[in-house]
This record gives sequence, C-alpha cells and structure tokens, in this order.
Amino acid sequence: MNNEMIRLLVADDHPVVCAGIRQALFASPGVSIVDSVQGPARLLERLEGHDQDFDVLLSGYILPAAGHSGGLSLFQLIRRKYPNLNIVVLTMQENPSILHALASSGISCILSKRDPLSHLLPAIQGAMAKGRYLSPRIATLMNNSPRRAGFGVLSPRELEVVRLFVSGLKVNEIAERLHRSKKTISTQKTTAMQKLGLERDTELIRYSIEMGLLEHCMPLQLEACAKA
Repeated sequence: MNNEMIRLLVADDHPVVCAGIRQALFASPGVSIVDSVQGPARLLERLEGHDQDFDVLLSGYILPAAGHSGGLSLFQLIRRKYPNLNIVVLTMQENPSILHALASSGISCILSKRDPLSHLLPAIQGAMAKGRYLSPRIATLMNNSPRRAGFGVLSPRELEVVRLFVSGLKVNEIAERLHRSKKTISTQKTTAMQKLGLERDTELIRYSIEMGLLEHCMPLQLEACAKA
C-alpha cells in the first residue's frame, strides 16, 4: 500500500456512533474521514456518482428505513454497484449466519462494536489492502459456529409461513389466508425456527430482514427488532 491518505466514508444509523468513530480516528496516520452519513437512503445518495471520492466505507449494520433496504441486502447492493469500494462493517450483530453471509458477499473486514476501537485502523488498512481483518469477538463467533444453511433448509410451506409472519400477519391470519389450521401454522412456524436455530419471534423477524427475506417490515416489527 502506498503512503497516500485513505479516504474514508463513515455510515451508521446513529449520529453518536459516527461522532465516536471520528474521535477514535482523529489524527490516525494515513486516514482522512471525507464524510459521515446516517441511514441507508443518505448512504446510497452519497455514493451515487461519487463513489470514486472514497477508498473505504466504514459502516454500521444499518437497518431498513423509508423504503430502502438495509443490513445484508444493503451491503450486497453496494458491492454490486461499487465493486471497487472497500468495505469495513462495524456491528453489534452476533448471529454467525449473518456474519458468514457478509463474508460470502465479499466483505472480509468485520468488527464488533463490543471490541476496542483500536481495531478500527488495522481493519481500514486491511480493507484497503484487499485483506481480511476480524476483531476478536467476530473471529470467535465465526470460528466457533458452523455456517447455517439459511432459509434453504426450510420446506416451501415453512418458508411461506415465515414470510407472512415477518410481514406482520398473526398466526390465525396466516391460517385463514393459507386455508390451514391454526395448529398447523403454529407447528410449521415452530419447526422453521428450530431449523434456523432461533428461539424468539423477535430473532426470527430480525434474521428474516437481515438475510433479505423481506426488504421492508411493518413498523411494529422493526420496533420489536430494535428493542430485542
């Protein structure tokens, strides 16, 4: 890597996180924070036509908002549109399947927000060098947990039930729509969650959104995810 400054774009759902990153990287050698943005809409808007202004995107695991995709779907979109943009993900996400999915999408520098901020600079440098950098907590989660097969392990009927549930329908409403008994729907939902290794409804909602099963969710569902 040459001695030129690494031009950084910072993105997160929360302004305080962006401010914290700015503070942590203040006076860091070789890094210049060009801009910081909040939310998926502003991030995509900032990159449109200006992706060449940045070498590295340092982003939180942004949730969907205002008709825009978030999470894994957002990063996959950015990877497709801007293949030369290096990405570092800084996240509270600890679902190994999500972390493995990020890596499979070509994002090889992933940091946990629970790890020290001292990992920011080497991760940025690693991304710029097309290398791999995992903070200790992320490395432990990914190394100790096998990659889950995702929604491919579900039967078509189980997947249909999960999709409708995450979209905001209750079990009895799904039963009416699919012309099945409430007990059958409940059993299919429970079986699906067991196959996915999920225990709570909020985990199922969050996992479905983050894995791109649904690009958007009902406001109450998203609120439940945020509180989980």
